[in-house]
Amino acid sequence: MERTLSLIKPDGVSRNLVGEVIRFFEKAGLRVVALKMLRLTKEEAAEFYSVHRDKPFFDSLTDYMSSGPIVALVLEGENAISRCREIMGATNPAEAAEGTIRRAFGLDKEKNTVHGSDSPESAAREIAFFFSERELLAGKR
Repeated sequence: MERTLSLIKPDGVSRNLVGEVIRFFEKAGLRVVALKMLRLTKEEAAEFYSVHRDKPFFDSLTDYMSSGPIVALVLEGENAISRCREIMGATNPAEAAEGTIRRAFGLDKEKNTVHGSDSPESAAREIAFFFSERELLAGKR
């Protein structure tokens, strides 16, 4: 079993898409093992997205990610990282495949409704950013 982090971004939360997004993951056989709603500060968003610090979109991304509530969730399942990314679709909703979250709900490349970890290393780091080990115990069955 593998775990990954997904975030429902401010545009998804503000448009009441939380349940719809989670349904995509659950229908694909991934299990939610941790879930919380929170609002990142600009500094927390900058820390979370620090790997993009030198990219031209960094300020816009961190402004956006701290602009409203987000939902953080840990998903568990076989090949959860690659499956989550497949379910989310391409970063640019216009390029995302039919039947993916970003194709269905994404507004543009930044307001694309969801974030997902891209590797086992980033999943471990990102899960630990939002959840303590104690919060993940509920998922251990």
